[in-house]
Amino acid sequence: MSNSSSMGNDKKNNNPKIILTGDRPTGRLHLGHYVGSLKRRVELQNSGEFDKIFIMIADAQALTDNADNPEKVRQNIIEVALDYLSCGLDPSKTNIFIQSQIPQLTELTFYYMNLVTVSRLQRNPTVKSEIQLRNFEASIPVGFFTYPISQTADITAFKATTVPVGEDQEPMLEQAREIVRKFNSIYGETLVEPDILLPDNKACLRLPGTDGKAKMSKSLGNCIYLSDTPEEVKRKVMSMYTDPDHIRVEDPGKIEGNCVFTYLDAFSSEEDFKEFLPDYNNLDELKDHYRRGGLGDVKVKKFLNNVLQKQLEPIRNKRHEYEKDIPGVYEILRKGTEAAYEVAQQTLNEVKASMKINYFDDAQLIKVQSEKYSGIED
Repeated sequence: MSNSSSMGNDKKNNNPKIILTGDRPTGRLHLGHYVGSLKRRVELQNSGEFDKIFIMIADAQALTDNADNPEKVRQNIIEVALDYLSCGLDPSKTNIFIQSQIPQLTELTFYYMNLVTVSRLQRNPTVKSEIQLRNFEASIPVGFFTYPISQTADITAFKATTVPVGEDQEPMLEQAREIVRKFNSIYGETLVEPDILLPDNKACLRLPGTDGKAKMSKSLGNCIYLSDTPEEVKRKVMSMYTDPDHIRVEDPGKIEGNCVFTYLDAFSSEEDFKEFLPDYNNLDELKDHYRRGGLGDVKVKKFLNNVLQKQLEPIRNKRHEYEKDIPGVYEILRKGTEAAYEVAQQTLNEVKASMKINYFDDAQLIKVQSEKYSGIED
């Protein structure tokens, strides 16, 4: 969805502009996370266009397929938080919170479950692909299966108008909109319908792994992590998948499917060429030379390594500073979680009022029933 669509939705509902997004703490964050979401989040945070920004560490969701390994999720909370802060997320502008510490999300999920059929969940392309990826076909945990519903709870609890995610999440956002529309049609206008915000750079939509596989994934071991040392980054870059038919320097090479060039599409700038590879003015010239032949993979990889090191060095340095004060990082998470709790509670109160299950807060209900059973008539 475009920004204009998002703004139109905000205007129609007279809502402030609010962002909700996050990550599952199942490991350190990598370059795929950075170009697909983290870099954009920092830009949006600093744009001044949004009234509130909520970034969620989705530990409860991570437990849906890691229930037998809670320590893995527990240990990675701090890893994700450090990656967030080192990339430039600012706790004075953004609420970073831990999902499991907001019980209102669980209650909202339970109510929304009544608005979705099993067959609709089974048709969700993202759910289907994730089930196959984890070999859950024969035995799907219910919590994992109902992820689109819990994600809707996450989004609506904070009345998010904008959800910045990758293209693979579009089916999830569409299902969230369906649930919002269903709820509002039954119980009255209560929830805000969210818009998706995709990355601008097409190369950032789904960064491939270093092995050329379709997606960078921790489970496939093809990631370059934001916290990798310079030596680790260089080793991974120099072993990256290129064109298998480009055997000799003079051989013509293919750009398509060559993940070195995909990474350059995502990360390099003309300034990088001036600094590291002045023989070329821009990436188009480099690609043309590679296609013609006469340009070796090693030279291109060395350039990519320089580009990545330049981007990752300030992130690494900032991370090292935060690593010196881990209690301070947990304090940031505590404050962000407390702020998120208050907002989610307000939304839950409104949802329960719309559903007419706010019995003790409904003075009119008590008055009417009292009059009914006492025989008093106005």
